[in-house]
Amino acid sequence: MGSSRASTAPDAEIAQLAFGQHGVVTLEQLRGTGLGAGAIDLRLRNGRLHGLHRGVYAVGHTRISQAGRWLAAVLAFGKGAVLSHVSAAALWGIRHSSSVDVHVTVPTAAGRQRRRCIVVHRSVTLRPADVDEEQAIAVTSVSRTLLDLAGMLSPGRLERAVERSLALRLFDLRAVEAVLDANPRRRGAGTLARIVRDVHYEPQLTRSELEALMRDLCDAHGIERSEVNVIVEGKEVDFFWRAQRLVVETDGRRDHGTPIAFERDRARDARLTMLGYRVVRFTYRRIVNDAAAVAHTLRTLLG
Repeated sequence: MGSSRASTAPDAEIAQLAFGQHGVVTLEQLRGTGLGAGAIDLRLRNGRLHGLHRGVYAVGHTRISQAGRWLAAVLAFGKGAVLSHVSAAALWGIRHSSSVDVHVTVPTAAGRQRRRCIVVHRSVTLRPADVDEEQAIAVTSVSRTLLDLAGMLSPGRLERAVERSLALRLFDLRAVEAVLDANPRRRGAGTLARIVRDVHYEPQLTRSELEALMRDLCDAHGIERSEVNVIVEGKEVDFFWRAQRLVVETDGRRDHGTPIAFERDRARDARLTMLGYRVVRFTYRRIVNDAAAVAHTLRTLLG
């Protein structure tokens, strides 16, 4: 009776460990439950444990989740190892990855043996601020992940990853600027800095400054100036060409970035459209960086 309890107790503890670790445990954890080499070998033979990597095991079966495979790869490299690059991006949800390889960064320049299905990155610039935890997995922070992606992806794909991090509210401008400052010579750092500046940056413009931008755009492309900040059907609009019944609104993240503001603006646009007005919206970024396209749209609508 006592012998049965002694053999069962470690397995209950192992099961509890595995439950909180996506079905995987380490050799060190197994030893911590009181199991010796012989007891571990016995469990490997009878299928209670399954080797995944050296010193890392699946408990009960090998059909572990993607998160389990990520964690197993991180645990295989011990203390300080973190999920990184495309694998970290997939964990954060900012970029899908179908790769069977798991990318892991270790905080050292020294060589370490490659493991099956694991891509190892060695770094001496991995700071504590670059490490986070998600789903009980040590992972590079979103800002560090974006920097790592910058060295692997085309500018277009990197921009989409940045935009996705913004959409998920994971993007932290100060953290990205800090990681860029700490890694100025990293491959792709300049590309990431440009994308962040173009995609994320938007100055706090006064009404008069925004009016000046639109006025300058119109003057530069031979377009008649509009009325500004006028009441149309009981609501104030940014720019209005009365003869052509054209309303132009400027979208800014600060003033129109909340769900309530988004819905309110679209409801107003729909009402004006039903009343026979044409309504178009331009972002600050388009007005500044894509002025020719904005002017072409305006010329077409103004006839």
